Amino acid sequence: MTEVLSQDEIDQLLTAISSGDASIEDARPISDTRKITLYDFRRPDKFSKEQMRTLSLMHETFARLTTTSLSAQLRSMVHVHVASVDQLTYEEFIRSIPTPSTLAVITMDPLKGNAVLEVDPSITFSIIDRLFGGTGQAAKVQRDLTDIENSVMEGVIVRILANVRESWTQVIDLRPRLGQIETNPQFAQIVPPSEMVVLVTLETKVGEEEGMMNFCIPYITIEPIISKLSSQFWFSSVRRSSTTQYMGVLRDKLSTVDMDVVAEVGSLRLSVRDILGLRVGDIIRLHDTHVGDPFVLSIGNRKKFLCQPGVVGKKIAAQILERIESTSQEDFEELSADEEELYE
Repeated sequence: MTEVLSQDEIDQLLTAISSGDASIEDARPISDTRKITLYDFRRPDKFSKEQMRTLSLMHETFARLTTTSLSAQLRSMVHVHVASVDQLTYEEFIRSIPTPSTLAVITMDPLKGNAVLEVDPSITFSIIDRLFGGTGQAAKVQRDLTDIENSVMEGVIVRILANVRESWTQVIDLRPRLGQIETNPQFAQIVPPSEMVVLVTLETKVGEEEGMMNFCIPYITIEPIISKLSSQFWFSSVRRSSTTQYMGVLRDKLSTVDMDVVAEVGSLRLSVRDILGLRVGDIIRLHDTHVGDPFVLSIGNRKKFLCQPGVVGKKIAAQILERIESTSQEDFEELSADEEELYE
């Protein structure tokens, strides 16, 4: 409850201020240092900060893949990177697009609804000029695409959509398909104007030409998988995918490694003096080996099989008889499939 000053206290306070014994600054209320965040109830946020970060990570992968694929297709230096990931209304997105522009309407199967990939005119004409044999310098014109140019851009966008699919693999097996290409934003009404969308803006450089690509995805399209757009789910999926991928690569590499295969007659222990005294023609008696005993077949210094020595044609050979230690059935069948397999 606020304390009420008496008349005597008020007089004393005024006297102190007049004489300079009290500072007016001390009487000022302490300013509120709390940070206030504005919130527009007409356009509530649909995506959390964590979900926006996950979308940014996904499309950083998309940007790297697109950089590689477009550079190979155009035989020119192409650089694509994520500039921003924002949420806004579809109307705000449409108003920000120049006319004419290149807008690819994309079906996001198995998700419901469509998305829009908008390519800046300077990037569009630079790509077309490069594919037509030019230097990639875009003409400073504002016009619609011709039928031939439209067909060329369809091929480019289809390749870009393959990168979209790859970058979304950790979340969903997306199969994006090109619907149609529009040049007027008013003809690309995929959702109501007030619907919230996520807009991924990608700074793009083709040769010396710079511009933007915008990937617009409505909230209603992403809503069924919104729970998967978390950092924990994303990184766990990346680890699983990376482990599987690396195991496949490792298996392929190991399958081509050359291994030493040695058929061992027998063994014994000799002193250093005896070894130094060995001469050509000396006979070494193997006490633990008898005539007719199978040889030991070693692979990579590990004893794997028992084998029978023999001759095939003019070459010494070894026939596998049985396994010594655990070997995968597939490996054993491969080694013992042909009884006349040669080991040189």
